[in-house]
Amino acid sequence: MYSIENKKRVVIKIGTSTLAHKTGRLNIRRMEKLVKVVSDIQNSGREVILVSSGAIGLGMSKLGMQKRPTETKLKQACAAVGQCELMYIYDKLFGEYNLTVAQLLLTKYVIEGPRKNNIINTVEELVNHHVIPIVNENDTVAIDELELEFGENDTLAAQVALLCNADLLIIMSDIDGFYNANPKLDPNAELIPVVNEINDDVRKLAGDAVSGLGTGGMITKLNAAEMVMAEGIDMALLNGRNPAILYDLFDGKQAGTIFASGK
Repeated sequence: MYSIENKKRVVIKIGTSTLAHKTGRLNIRRMEKLVKVVSDIQNSGREVILVSSGAIGLGMSKLGMQKRPTETKLKQACAAVGQCELMYIYDKLFGEYNLTVAQLLLTKYVIEGPRKNNIINTVEELVNHHVIPIVNENDTVAIDELELEFGENDTLAAQVALLCNADLLIIMSDIDGFYNANPKLDPNAELIPVVNEINDDVRKLAGDAVSGLGTGGMITKLNAAEMVMAEGIDMALLNGRNPAILYDLFDGKQAGTIFASGK
């Protein structure tokens, strides 16, 4: 059985489908459970960095929208409103467990440019002070994610894992893991517990389904896995509907799909 006992620095990406109901409004019960589990993992001695989606979905709710907008400037407005709400909730919930959070809003130009060392230094200091960094792309000024050029937060999470020298990347989505067929279409689809290589055969198994609120599909998760595996970082794909599955993962039990780098 795969073990991650030696994985100390962990980047956890939380998808919109985990944080919000289909209405776009916050899934309070799930988010409370998620924060409780993540707080426990942090208290166990691990260093947790969150990459959180959800700002646009929460902004839609605050602005009374029923569907995700298609116009870029309207998405930016939703992100601006929703990011405030998202961080307020994280701060409140983590504060109940005596943990402090910090907000990092990034753009691909900073991540890929010479100022990326500023990110690395900031995260190091936050982690050293037992603060949980919460990362999102700065959608109000960087529209790459909104226009699907940069990708979405799966790619961002992989970039953060690489920048911060993480030991493990966890992506929490609305699917139990990686299957040999689309489980939403094929009732006989089987979960693949471990993937050791991202090759053409694996890519052919990836569907293109996305949730109503998020922007990522399975192919973006494979891209993220490929990015981190190339640098010796493992990735786990888990279903965010049950945040307690993180306990199973860290206890060495079968949980989702592990993309093992072999390093």
